[in-house]
Amino acid sequence: MNLHLEKKVYLISGGAKGIGAAITRTLAKEGAFPVIIDPSEEEGQALVLELQSMGLKSLHICQRLTDAETCQSVVNEAIDYFGRIDGVVNNAGANDGVGLEKGTPKAFLESVEKNLLHYYALVHYALPELIKSKGSIVNISSKTAITGQGNTSGYTAAKGAQLSLTREWAVELLPYGIRVNAVVPAEVLTPLYQNWLNTFEDPNQKLDDIQRKIPLGRRMTTAQEIADTVVFLLSDRTSHVTGQHLFVDGGYTHLDRAIEG
Repeated sequence: MNLHLEKKVYLISGGAKGIGAAITRTLAKEGAFPVIIDPSEEEGQALVLELQSMGLKSLHICQRLTDAETCQSVVNEAIDYFGRIDGVVNNAGANDGVGLEKGTPKAFLESVEKNLLHYYALVHYALPELIKSKGSIVNISSKTAITGQGNTSGYTAAKGAQLSLTREWAVELLPYGIRVNAVVPAEVLTPLYQNWLNTFEDPNQKLDDIQRKIPLGRRMTTAQEIADTVVFLLSDRTSHVTGQHLFVDGGYTHLDRAIEG
């Protein structure tokens, strides 16, 4: 299936690692030009060279999106380099463990800002280009926005807000033909997730325990499965889909985990 993404330009925050890297690779293989926004110089450049070796074009902007000014600078750099923006994938963030008991109001605010502000700011500054291109926006949220997790109030507040903004922007941007959707992963074995597993005495046993609770296939979702959904949503093959929250999680969030596989 041709997704008609050739030479279209997409910003991907956190685009050098994990889910973001899978999205970057998938877009590039579809002929798009991914803009990899990631603070890791080594991983970002390695990904650019990997794509370059396959004859694919991309750009790495080595920035951590900590404030609105940086987001504006990133958008301007992408426009200067490629001359257009056709979509934004808001993906960067971290489950930082700022809870109600263990956190403080100041830490909570910092966590929300770190995980949410750049979602708004990237789209805000890219909007004039998105209006020109009738672009598409995909926000990567988390199952924790729906299920809760415990001891991570800041992160889940930001993730819930991302789902709310998806619907809000879908309404606001209807006159421009800009579609806005969210993808909601649950258990995806990314490097960050592996780091979390490694905090347990027996990481492999912990992984087995988690996988047994995932209804479809008793396995983790892959980063590629998330990326395939994101890229499909960016494409005009989903030209009448907006304001949706798509759960790519093997039924983890909504199906009874007591089901026998």
